[in-house]
Amino acid sequence: MTATHETPVRLTQFAHGGGCACKIPPGELEDVLGGLSAALPAPGGAPLLVGLATGDDAAVVALPAPDGTPAQAMVSTADFFTPVVDDPYDWGRIAAANALSDVYAMGGRPLLAVNLLAWPRDVLPFELAREVLRGGLEVAAEAGCHVGGGHSVDDPEPKYGMAVTGLADPARLLRNDAGRPGLPLSLTKPLGLGVLNNRHKATGERFEQAVATMVALNRDASAAALAAGASCATDVTGFGLLGHLHKLARASGVTAVVDTAAVPYLDGAREAVRDGYVSGGTRRNLEWVAPHTDFGGADTDTRLLLADAQTSGGLLVAGEIPGAPVIGELLPRGQHSVVLR
Repeated sequence: MTATHETPVRLTQFAHGGGCACKIPPGELEDVLGGLSAALPAPGGAPLLVGLATGDDAAVVALPAPDGTPAQAMVSTADFFTPVVDDPYDWGRIAAANALSDVYAMGGRPLLAVNLLAWPRDVLPFELAREVLRGGLEVAAEAGCHVGGGHSVDDPEPKYGMAVTGLADPARLLRNDAGRPGLPLSLTKPLGLGVLNNRHKATGERFEQAVATMVALNRDASAAALAAGASCATDVTGFGLLGHLHKLARASGVTAVVDTAAVPYLDGAREAVRDGYVSGGTRRNLEWVAPHTDFGGADTDTRLLLADAQTSGGLLVAGEIPGAPVIGELLPRGQHSVVLR
């Protein structure tokens, strides 16, 4: 049925998945990318500081100063996904905050974004697309980031996001391979976004606490991490806390220990798991990390929440920053990359 102004539109019903839960599973993605990190840089090109090798949040290229020393680094990323909520304006805000987060996760500040829009033009009215773009513009403006156009295609499934370029200090990057034994682990947003979004898609219930969490920029958390002297961080999105923590621990050559009682969750998250609102993406995340994780005595619901596919989640920082709970620590590399206690 073609949507009209008279017909309430539930955008999530036009997508096979929702938000970062529709990402290609991490194990399958790594199989696709295997060997590609060996690509040679263009002759005379700027040095690539962060690329495919560690699966970090964004690519980083050094921008040499006239005297040959790297004065700045350019951070580049792209992120887009299917509707995670029914409200088009909120979807735009969430998608923009999520795309900008990759720059913050590297310790950078976003400067310029371009929109990425896929729209079923014969099914959904363009008034809804305008609301999506308006939401993205407002969040980019809050971040002090220009939006300079973009690209759109006719697509059977709606998708929206941004490609973002930012700047960072090459000597003060936040990387996922810079973790060291003895550092605490801090998490700047609560978990549970995936299961609440899945419940929203299934029932139409609106969870204001989830929307508020997803539209919140990771700008202040990034600045706090840099001010605290941190050099290792990642954002927690589609691969869940366990997936992103496994990648960080593997890249850094350490073991991450998580105090499960210290991990914060959104109101209603445990109830959503109990009632079965768990996405296929979350279950695939848990399957992927299982061989690398010592689950200790964690029950099934806790394991699913720790693997929950987040959309526009917080930063996971190897270090202690104000206002963020410490949820664990990094230890010398052991048998597993992640241990739950």
